Amino acid sequence: MALKRLQKELRDLAHDPPTHCSAGPVGEDMFLWQGTIMGPNDSPYQGGVFVLNLQFPSDYPFKPPKVTFSTRIFHPNIGRNGNICLDILKHEWSPVLTISKLLISIYSLLCDPNTEDPMVPGIAKIYLTNRREYDRIARKWTEKFAM
Repeated sequence: MALKRLQKELRDLAHDPPTHCSAGPVGEDMFLWQGTIMGPNDSPYQGGVFVLNLQFPSDYPFKPPKVTFSTRIFHPNIGRNGNICLDILKHEWSPVLTISKLLISIYSLLCDPNTEDPMVPGIAKIYLTNRREYDRIARKWTEKFAM
């Protein structure tokens, strides 16, 4: 069932790709995908290309994929190891969600961090107390790691 669902989602992504995002299998393994997210305009991530790894469980879509950034990024909800703190990747996952919707949610997270549930509290504090400094560091990391 998971394989059929992934094949369908791959076809859907080819016919109607989400804006600023893409994803597809790595080689022949339909359970291991790589995605990309373009840094949103008017954000410190603008111009960056961020690569994601998506590992799908055998019981997908009933369980969420494990998604990590392989590109380093300065963000309150993304850890040094690339893990993402996003509710739909944990307790808010639903089988009605698609890879396309997931990519759009991660793209939105870049512009609108959840400082209530940060993975990196120190970065969240900078975001909340000194937005100019946050933007400066995030832009610097984008230039260094994502361009």
